[in-house]
Amino acid sequence: MLFRQLEYLVALARERHFGRAARSCYVSQPALSEAIRKLEDELDVLLVRRGRAFGGLTPEGERIVLWAQRILADRDALKDEVDALRTGLGGRLRIGSVPTASGAVAQLTGPFCAAHPLVTVEVLADLRAEDILHRVRNFEIDAGITYLDPSLAESFHTVALYEERYVLLTGVADKLARRPTATWTEASHLPLCLLTTSMQGRRVLDEVFAGLGLRPTPRVETDSVASLFAHVRAGRWASIVPYAWLHVFGVPHGMQAVPLVEPDHSAPIGLVTAAREPGSVIARALVETARRTDTAAVLERLAHPPGS
Repeated sequence: MLFRQLEYLVALARERHFGRAARSCYVSQPALSEAIRKLEDELDVLLVRRGRAFGGLTPEGERIVLWAQRILADRDALKDEVDALRTGLGGRLRIGSVPTASGAVAQLTGPFCAAHPLVTVEVLADLRAEDILHRVRNFEIDAGITYLDPSLAESFHTVALYEERYVLLTGVADKLARRPTATWTEASHLPLCLLTTSMQGRRVLDEVFAGLGLRPTPRVETDSVASLFAHVRAGRWASIVPYAWLHVFGVPHGMQAVPLVEPDHSAPIGLVTAAREPGSVIARALVETARRTDTAAVLERLAHPPGS
């Protein structure tokens, strides 16, 4: 069994197409197909349903793909560990983030890159919470920044970063803009622009409204927090955005951010990595950075700069 055969199988499972899988591995389609056939012969099990086109993986193939992903991840982790011992930590760190937390990612990547100048970072923002967990579990990313839940401790290592709090973002002409706080009930009566229901950040808001017996119907839905700001700027909508995003955009001209109360609600945001030992050296380094960085204090300070 060769690593190359496992790479081809993982690529085929990801692309669901022989031609695209071959191109992603920089080999010809016949070479990829033949390598997978040899893997099937060696394991004495059918992995791929073949016809005139890719017909999917067999149940055995689905299980072998999980093993292949783990083996390849361990191989890469071993190489990274050796490289780190010899020349210092290098390679590529892959981070996924839910949209509501993507504005806070730089609070980790900044100190991480300063400590490890040979590492490059790839950030995938605007991922759904379930997609982040899936990608971490399947070794497609090294870490995720998402909503924390006690059940995650069974399958992931977690580091709490900060509590997500919420503000009503509205135009300065709105009467609520002149108030020190606004209630969730008052916000529910406004023409709202919110995240889509497929995003965990939206589901958090819906749970708060449901607890008050409310079910607001937003006029506009999006998968981008930046788009929420843009729509409020247009002057026709209001929105509910995470407090942490104020350090990215501040409160743009013509808008006002009003803290939401009744209830005072927050949701924990944290770093998740795969629960395996010894695990990826680059993921361990990020965890160390997260533990040394008081992300909550940094975000609070940036949202309220001196003299504001």
